[in-house]
Parts: sequence; C-alpha cells; structure tokens
Amino acid sequence: MESALRLGMRPFARADEFGVLELINADQVPGQPEVTAAQLAEAVAGRSPNDSGWWEELDAPVTVVAVEGGAVVGVVSFAVRAKDRTGLILWLHCREREDVAAALVAYAVDALAGCARLEAFTLSSALVVALEGLPVRHRAVTHEALLAAGFVGADLWAYMRAELPLSLPRLDAGVRYERMAGDEWELSLMEGRTRVAKAQVGLPVAGTGVLWWISTRRRARGRGYGRVVLGAAGALLADLGAREVVLVVDDDAPEDQGRSRVAAKRMYRGAGFVEVDRLFSYTRHGGDG
Repeated sequence: MESALRLGMRPFARADEFGVLELINADQVPGQPEVTAAQLAEAVAGRSPNDSGWWEELDAPVTVVAVEGGAVVGVVSFAVRAKDRTGLILWLHCREREDVAAALVAYAVDALAGCARLEAFTLSSALVVALEGLPVRHRAVTHEALLAAGFVGADLWAYMRAELPLSLPRLDAGVRYERMAGDEWELSLMEGRTRVAKAQVGLPVAGTGVLWWISTRRRARGRGYGRVVLGAAGALLADLGAREVVLVVDDDAPEDQGRSRVAAKRMYRGAGFVEVDRLFSYTRHGGDG
C-alpha cells in the first residue's frame, strides 16, 4: 500500500473527462459499448436510463478522482439515499490497480461514515448497458477491495452475450410487435386471443441490443414458445441495427423451483449466448451502525 500514500484525491472536474473516460473504457467487459462523454455527464449528475426511479431517490452524487503524478488513475462516485440513511458506492474505475481500488473504496467509506448502511454496485448506471452489479471475473481487484473493506458480496446475476443473428429460426406467425414509451419494444406471441409468451428488448446502443426479459405463461411452458419469442426478439434487434445482444439472468436462487432459471439458461445457450461474467452487489454496516 506504499504507493497509495502518494495518491491525491480531489473532486472530479471537467478537465478530468478524457482521463476518466479512458479508465472506464479500459474496464468495460465484452458486450458493453464504449462509454461517451454524454454518458459520463449523466452518471456524474446522478441520472440513468436504467433504474431511473431509484436514482431519483438519491441525493446529488459526489465524484472524486485519484491523482498520481498529475495523472488521473482512479475515480469513484457515491451518494446518500436520505430516506433510509443508506450510502451507496455507485461506480468505481481504476484499471484494476490494487492500491488505487483500495484507496477509492476507503475514501468513499470514510465519506459515507454517517450512514447506517452501505451498498455498492446495486444500481445500473448510465455507463453500462443492462449491468446491475460488478462483473467480478473482469473486476476481481475491485471485488477484493470491497471485501477487504468489510463489504459482503451477493452473487445475483448471470451476464450473457450473443452475436447476431441468433442460432434460432425467425418465426413471425402469431408474434405482435409494439413500440413502448422510451427505447423499448414489447413482443407478444399469441395463440388465438391468448398471449402465451412475451419479451421486451431495448433499442441498440452502438450496435448492442438488450433483451430485458422473456416470460411464458405457466400453463404454456415446455412447448417452445420461449424459443419463438427469443428468435423474434433477436431478429428484431438485428433489423434495428444491433450486431450483438446482451441479457442478465437473476439465477441467485437455484433451489427455489418457482424461480429456477435452469431451463431459461439452457434456451439461451442453445441460441448462442455465452455467460460473460457474474454480477455481484455488496452491503456493509455503516459508520454508525
């Protein structure tokens, strides 16, 4: 930790934009588009198209950069949710440098010392597409820095990615397409007047589309309806200009038969999806807890 003693911490400034974007994009995982200055501005302001309602509950975020020899080597953003006195580490980047990660986490924890509870990587920021959590295989150093600071990690999501077109036929018969408010489409597979399966996708960002979810009526499961909707969703995203598609699966309770995602993940793998990473969120008692 000797080099951490040479790190300086100061508030993020407009002049830091280029260096911070370099840090963020160096940490991006497969399936994530390059982050733009506009996205960074939204994240610093505490806005996000993902989990927008939860972001609105937060006080204005504080974004701090770590500087070494005049160069920006790390950045962390954190905020307080006043209604329940929870402090949140929202996002952090440092090219996975151990001493910088530890220093940034320690700085945020100290700044949030008056909070009863701390969380980290529990919200999806404007810097990512569909990622709600820390991808621990690609961000192992940040993961270890959080654990060393007393956070407890929860393995919640599988992050998956596929090239388009998917390895599924496009069967449009019975599929209805509806443009929703915002940047989403909803697909419904109809059997007569009954909707037996549905899906929601997000418009592509820099060639990356998002499959937000697929749902099949309980009584209609096991008949291949999910594959039909998945194939239609992949084809729609390709038509809209996507070259790849990402999704997350909440498979954190495999023992719960009502929430089992085993069949869903089998379907995704059969369509060409591969698991890129596991997404963790973190909690810790606060400074006064």
